[in-house]
Amino acid sequence: MEIAYWVVGGLLALFYVYSGGIKALRSREQLLPMMGWIDKTPMPLVRVIGVLEVLGALGLILPPLTGVAPALALAAAIGLVLVQVGGIVVHVSRGETRVIGLNIALLVLAAVTAWLATVWL
Repeated sequence: MEIAYWVVGGLLALFYVYSGGIKALRSREQLLPMMGWIDKTPMPLVRVIGVLEVLGALGLILPPLTGVAPALALAAAIGLVLVQVGGIVVHVSRGETRVIGLNIALLVLAAVTAWLATVWL
């Protein structure tokens, strides 16, 4: 179960470090072609989402890797599930149901990661 956690959690962490990093660092103009929802979202909120994604990614990796409070990996995975629930809500409210496939896949991966993280409880 630990090997499965490291594979799924590691891939999820890589995705969120990248995704969160660009939200935290790039300008609205640079993000708009990739993320249509940026047009009506205040940039401080976009930055907060980006930072939360990066922190979630770190929470998936660092606690189990160091052995310090490894149960925090479960909290990080649940937090990433909530990020995707929010993303799905935003897309549905904007009538963008055709683009929620990635959100659903990430939600499922984060939920699986949360389940696998129970190995450290």
